[in-house]
Amino acid sequence: MGYISKIFVTVDVVLFKKYADFLHILLIKRKNEPFRDYWALPGGFVDENEALEVAAKRELSEETSISVEEVAQIKAYGKPFRDPRSHMVTVAFYGEVGEEVIGKAADDAKELKWFRIDELPPLAFDHLDIVRDAIDLKTKK
Repeated sequence: MGYISKIFVTVDVVLFKKYADFLHILLIKRKNEPFRDYWALPGGFVDENEALEVAAKRELSEETSISVEEVAQIKAYGKPFRDPRSHMVTVAFYGEVGEEVIGKAADDAKELKWFRIDELPPLAFDHLDIVRDAIDLKTKK
């Protein structure tokens, strides 16, 4: 048996909605360590034989009860130590929903909340970098 990688693949989703003339993103409050009780993007591990986009939609639905038809890839983030558990590479996506969409915390999410992009709380992991890149992509559209 040869080398077995100890690098894991995850997905994260920046979900946008425009409300009261301001752009908002959805964040979850983490139920578990690492970063318990910190705000973070919905996301999680990619299952074996699962496409990245499918994993992103699944994780979003599992943690927020929100389903989306489409997500677009932002980029991959793989800086060592971005996650204290192990070397994790995340592929980040962004999507959009209408202002009527609320969501409900579930699975690993203790709570969820929509935040104006100019009023974000401190975020877990490197999620602020991901959010900034998503905002750049979104505002260039």
